[in-house]
Amino acid sequence: METLSTKEGEVTFSVPGLDKSCKTWYKIVDDLSPLNTTSHKISLLVIHGGPGAGHDYLLPLTDLATKYSRPVIFYDQIGNGRSTHLPETKGDESFWREPLFIRELNNLIDHLDLRTHGFHLFGQSWGGMIGSSYATSQPKGLCKLFLANSPASVELWVESIQKLRSELPEDIQKVIDEVERTGDTESSKYQEAVGIFYQKHLCRVKPWPAPELEAALRWLTDDTTVYGTMNGPSELTLTGSLKGWTVLDRLQDIEAPTLVYIGSMDEAQDLCVEPFFWKIPRVKWVTIQDASHFTHAEHRDQIIKLIEDFLEGE
Repeated sequence: METLSTKEGEVTFSVPGLDKSCKTWYKIVDDLSPLNTTSHKISLLVIHGGPGAGHDYLLPLTDLATKYSRPVIFYDQIGNGRSTHLPETKGDESFWREPLFIRELNNLIDHLDLRTHGFHLFGQSWGGMIGSSYATSQPKGLCKLFLANSPASVELWVESIQKLRSELPEDIQKVIDEVERTGDTESSKYQEAVGIFYQKHLCRVKPWPAPELEAALRWLTDDTTVYGTMNGPSELTLTGSLKGWTVLDRLQDIEAPTLVYIGSMDEAQDLCVEPFFWKIPRVKWVTIQDASHFTHAEHRDQIIKLIEDFLEGE
């Protein structure tokens, strides 16, 4: 098998209000340079979740390059992974908000000159929240959009999490309730309770945790600035700047054909994605059975084919 070319780089990212110079790290799998030929496939730009999880857990999407010769672009968002970390901003909810990440995304797209030949956008979880909001501005060059395991609003996300939480064993629910009262999120009992929830609804791959999940958790643990400030101590307890986030009133402005998918056991249940289906003009919704939030790790081949088929379709 021919070895795919891989290019890594950094782009300077000017952050309003910061004196220090910041960098966004990116990796391109396969070659973007032949895009001046009509036969070369349009690249897929991947936006990771978390917030703060880094790109590594989404590397199974590299299969699109190996199997279908489609260039795939990964990057680490500001504050995590191989991009500039900003621990001094921990707890600053006015800083860690969606517009920062939209600005960074535009900066990367312009640096790579993706608008000239077009690009597809894939956002997973928080990445899909960025992607859906970005797509409402009808950006030049955006061809197709993927919203994977993503909610249309945080209010719907919290409702979905609460529904799944109510289905946990009663003793586990009591532990979570007690910790939310005391704030002792570092306790072993709370961590065990969160682990039980994660094995049901975050990633169901056995043995647990899957390499993809370990990759995400490693970044989230090594630097808690972004996740802790924007989300909170865990998926079960949202206390940060994401509260109130929504794209519900702008979905009708998305012009790009859109594929929405979730897992049947996903943290993002049907109620989270129904607004995408009803409000985006050109949209397809797929639910993968026996799958959770890391659908791409649990049903890798199925997801890769689903993505490529949608990209190649009309």
